[in-house]
Amino acid sequence: MTTVTAPPTPREQVVQLAADHLAPLQRGYLADQSREVAALARLRRGAGRETGQLPDLWSLIDTGPLHTPPQGARPLGESDLVRAEDALHVTLTLWALHQQSRPTGMHQSDRRDSRRGIGTAVRRMMKPGEIDEPLRKRLVRAGTAPDLTNLAQRLRDIVVLLRREGIPLDYALLAGQLYTWQRPGGADIVRREWGRSFHAWHDKSGAEQPSADGPAPAGDETTRTTDTDKDAS
Repeated sequence: MTTVTAPPTPREQVVQLAADHLAPLQRGYLADQSREVAALARLRRGAGRETGQLPDLWSLIDTGPLHTPPQGARPLGESDLVRAEDALHVTLTLWALHQQSRPTGMHQSDRRDSRRGIGTAVRRMMKPGEIDEPLRKRLVRAGTAPDLTNLAQRLRDIVVLLRREGIPLDYALLAGQLYTWQRPGGADIVRREWGRSFHAWHDKSGAEQPSADGPAPAGDETTRTTDTDKDAS
């Protein structure tokens, strides 16, 4: 029997492209490679800002693969290309902000035994068994943003808190969600994913459990043992 593999959806293409960018950037940054350290500093300046405001980042975020779809996949239309490009911009710039001066990789892939969706990440900042209302409201406020620019700014506030606590996030997964969020009806889908992962990330013993954020392609989880302030500017 011949097994037919379905071509990747546009969201899956965005997730994979984000992972392909994040893995070498994070690996090089953690190895203190000058090119990646400089790239992170450039990306960080774009956090919370619109894609077209910083042409300097165009050379760092290669969206070329989106224009050549995998075999069997439909080409992305102009509106989907814009959504994908914007999702990648927001994702990579937020990761750069999150990764700044952290000694371990802040992009880590979401797995069934180790959840890394944003709902889970926000919940992990709370004391076990308690709901921190101000933190919960930050997530709700992000989910109800009126447009991507406001969403990026609200996510930026959450990422600053995650960086302080050293809590990682699956940024490839986030890229796919940001792509979906921009599509008609997509914001409701993403809000449900975030809400389920927030409420279902652990059982009564505190052990992490599968959430609804869904798996994403594995990213780079390289770690370092010493802290750094090489890009603290």
